[in-house]
Amino acid sequence: TDLTPKQENYILKIDSASKALLAIINDILDFSKIEAGKLDIEIIEFELDKVLNDLATLVTLKAQEKDIEVLFSIDKDVPYQLLGDPLRLGQILTNLTTNAIKFTEQGEVILKIRKLKQKNKQVVLEFLVKDTGIGLSEEQVKKLFKKFAQADSSTTRQYGGTGLGLTISKNLTEMMNGEIWVESQLGEGSNFYFDLNFYNTTLIV
Repeated sequence: TDLTPKQENYILKIDSASKALLAIINDILDFSKIEAGKLDIEIIEFELDKVLNDLATLVTLKAQEKDIEVLFSIDKDVPYQLLGDPLRLGQILTNLTTNAIKFTEQGEVILKIRKLKQKNKQVVLEFLVKDTGIGLSEEQVKKLFKKFAQADSSTTRQYGGTGLGLTISKNLTEMMNGEIWVESQLGEGSNFYFDLNFYNTTLIV
C-alpha cells in the first residue's frame, strides 16, 4: 500500500539499519570461522565476468546514492574461465569496493585487473581497487589490517563498520596463497592491491 512521507522515512531507516546490522553479523561470523579454522576454500570452475557482474549489482546503488562513479578496467589478456574460489574472491572485492565507496565523497572508484604472470596452466592476477577518498596516513596504514581496527575512532564514528572487513579480506587472500597491501596518502585517496593464483581452465584439456 502507499505510505505517507513519514512512514516511508521510517521504513527507509529500518531498512538501512537492518542491512548495516546484517553486514556486522556476517563479518563476525566469517571472522569466527577463520579464527576457528573452519572456513574452507573451494576450488571450482567459474567465470570471472559472473563475479564482476554480481559485484556491480551490489555496489552500483551505494555509489549512485553518493554520486560516485564505479569503473571496471580489465586488461585484454586476463582469462575469464578460471579454477578457484569465486565466492571468496567476490567477498574480497566486495569488501574493498564498498570500503572505497564508503570513504569517498566525490570522484570515482576503479577496479583494475591485470595478469601478472602465467606459467603453464597457472595464472596470477592482480586486483587493484583505487579510490579518490579520504586516504590514510602512514601510521593508519600500519594498523589497517588488524582485527576490529579502522583508521581511528573518529573514522568509526563517522563512517560506521566493525573494522573486520579488511582483516577478513587479508585472511582470505592468504588462505588462497595470495598477498594484499595498500598504498595511500592522507587526503589523496587509496590503492588497495591483492594478487591471487588461479588455474586458467581454457588451457586445461
